[in-house]
Amino acid sequence: MSAFPWLTTLGVLPLLGSIVVALLPSSKPLLAKQVALAVSFVVLGGTIAMALQFNGSSTEPFQFVESYPWIPALGISYSVGVDGIGLVLVALAATLVPVTILAGWRDIEEDQEAGGSVKGYFALILVLEALMIGVFVATDVFLFYVFFEVMLVPIYFMIGKYGGPQRSYAAVKFLLFSLLGGLFMLAAMVGLYVVSARQLGTGTFDFLTLVNLDIDPNTQKMLFLGFFFAFAIKAPLWPFHTWLPDAAAQGKPGTSVLLIGVLDKVGTFGMIRYLLPIFPAASDFYAPVVIGMALIGIFYGAYIALNAQDMKRLFAYSSMSHFGFITLGIFVFTSSGGTGSVVYMVAHGLSTAALFLTAGFLMSRRRESALISDYGGVNKTAPVLAGFFLFAALSSLALPGLVSFVGEFLVLLGAFERYIWVGALATLGIVITAAYMLRVYQKTMTGPLNPSLDAGGIKMTDLKGREITALVPIAALSIVLGFYPAPLLNVINPAVERTLQFVSVAEVDSSLSSEGSEQ
Repeated sequence: MSAFPWLTTLGVLPLLGSIVVALLPSSKPLLAKQVALAVSFVVLGGTIAMALQFNGSSTEPFQFVESYPWIPALGISYSVGVDGIGLVLVALAATLVPVTILAGWRDIEEDQEAGGSVKGYFALILVLEALMIGVFVATDVFLFYVFFEVMLVPIYFMIGKYGGPQRSYAAVKFLLFSLLGGLFMLAAMVGLYVVSARQLGTGTFDFLTLVNLDIDPNTQKMLFLGFFFAFAIKAPLWPFHTWLPDAAAQGKPGTSVLLIGVLDKVGTFGMIRYLLPIFPAASDFYAPVVIGMALIGIFYGAYIALNAQDMKRLFAYSSMSHFGFITLGIFVFTSSGGTGSVVYMVAHGLSTAALFLTAGFLMSRRRESALISDYGGVNKTAPVLAGFFLFAALSSLALPGLVSFVGEFLVLLGAFERYIWVGALATLGIVITAAYMLRVYQKTMTGPLNPSLDAGGIKMTDLKGREITALVPIAALSIVLGFYPAPLLNVINPAVERTLQFVSVAEVDSSLSSEGSEQ
């Protein structure tokens, strides 16, 4: 294993790049874009180089480990490392950032009413990339919390300074919800520190130490809730979802891609990384409630999406439904469900990017309108755009042959293995997903051409080279990983199996305790 500090390097590169971009003259917006794109490609190249050295058969819980004392008096350290779950999510972030920069090349103009600048927007994207990488690789719970909270800052400004007419409301709502969740998590972290101090003689936030603590089940149940509320808001899981449609509707397409495609995965990542191994007994205790919330989210999100008239809000509610599937896979405690959830996170990131970017390209040709009624017959004047929109819709509804199908199939398989009725109910949600995705495609892309799209004899133009270049990698990855998911499964499976071992032990201990009390 290479001793090179891969994870620190991948986190520092975009941070340094953001500083360079921010220091560039405002009179050179093109240079700011070029530097941001170049830095994002370097990070992607570094991520690929690191991934090629990842040993999928290793018995170590984390690889590329780095650890340095930070605040020794409080047991806090700068500790990073990745397992298969963290690796694929870092790769997802590193992939979507250059795609977003390229797709949003002309989304930001210097004359923003709020005073935003081109270099400011692209510098924020790079800062966000650094923080997203940090949150997926942290192996110190306090360090994870720092990244978890600080990454709210760039996304807040990306919505609040560069969003739509109601950007301020959406940004503040997003921030308040997220900070509230963070406060619950902070309180639970203090409790976890106290528990570790009582058992070890000194408090710690080291993940590998915390998972081996013998925490009383009742204490677990209290601490679990603090972390769970934070993760449920971030995901978001019903009923903590209300900030998402506003943020997605007001943000630029690229902002929505990074927010929903990557940032929201921190919630479900936190559930599988922290809740299950640190609080196994509590995870088992609350599983029926969480599964119920996931099922409600699947149907509620799908129902609202089915009746939505705004494309961006439709995609947001669609994502809420998909997060229900992801959470379901985590809390059925099966290998298939857990692996499927992680694959689903990657697949959802790709399909979300395809949806928001194609919608963004469409909106840029129609005065930024997201109303479905403002379109119709687009395939007659922009067939390439319509083709990519169809691909995005089919990816969202998990067409066989795409990676989204692999994730959804494994989640449902895991659900059926544990609870047949839960699997059957969740399967019905797929039908509604197909209904609303095909509906939005039919109303926007097929039928007679909307007269407003041909006003003044000027027809809507099709996708240009830059726009196609941004969408092709997403489509290619979705197809390749759909037909050959082994690269994902081989690195995800061992990490999921290690996580589920903690829950299995908790279930066995619980059953033994019950038998003992009966006797």
